[in-house]
Amino acid sequence: MENQSPFLAMQRIEGEIKVLVRGVDPESLEPTEKKVVTSLRRLVVDARLDVRDYELSETREEQLKCALAAKKRLAKLRAAILAAGITFGPVDVAQLTAGLEQVESWLR
Repeated sequence: MENQSPFLAMQRIEGEIKVLVRGVDPESLEPTEKKVVTSLRRLVVDARLDVRDYELSETREEQLKCALAAKKRLAKLRAAILAAGITFGPVDVAQLTAGLEQVESWLR
């Protein structure tokens, strides 16, 4: 993953989350779990777009502003992944969290 851009890494994470969410039967979830999964779908797309905006920034000031917004969104996404841990499993949660931490470390 060292030779990837933050955006490409975020796309990969988004794909992994979408695969996990597709494997979940919504009818078997509690209302709170459904809310977390729905939130997770939205957050991962928003986080990918925030990282894209960071990479497409034309000035350092704009890049710093986008990095701050992306880091906040990544923190919310990480919290949603931890909340969905019951649905996904500990290995998936650990892998996704590590990927998000790597992306966040690239945002400076």
